[in-house]
Amino acid sequence: MPFIEKHMRPLAPITVGGRPYKRYHVDRADRPIEPEVEKAAYEFLPTLVPAPASDAPAGWIVLHRGGDTGAYLCVYTWVWDNVVDARTAAAGQPAVDCPDEDPTHFVSEDRPWVGCVWELPALEHERSSWVRHMFVNDTPDLDGYLADTRPEGMVGL
Repeated sequence: MPFIEKHMRPLAPITVGGRPYKRYHVDRADRPIEPEVEKAAYEFLPTLVPAPASDAPAGWIVLHRGGDTGAYLCVYTWVWDNVVDARTAAAGQPAVDCPDEDPTHFVSEDRPWVGCVWELPALEHERSSWVRHMFVNDTPDLDGYLADTRPEGMVGL
């Protein structure tokens, strides 16, 4: 199968479980994330968010529409000041034990996978953003962190 670059775009942050999350969507230009897949993902999202904790002030979410029947939801939460808690769900992908090919039927994944080549560019940006805004200055700047998103563009190569 030939490699296909995908498009990643940031969206406005949302609050889930009492903490703000940045958002990124990954899809192909000729196949944007369908509204029903987005709706199902965000309805499932609270099941992937860790319980409230004082050491988990924020995170980011990646919703990725696969090239076939799959859709993937990755939730990354900063914990313990400098560690990323990663939780994932998939829909429509029997190869990862989804019960059917319905891209709106999300189920939690228990594999220790962090993300694929199209999802990881967000992680790369978020690590640097966290250091820039939460560690480098004398006072952590959560608002600055939330405003600092990976620019919209192609991902994969």
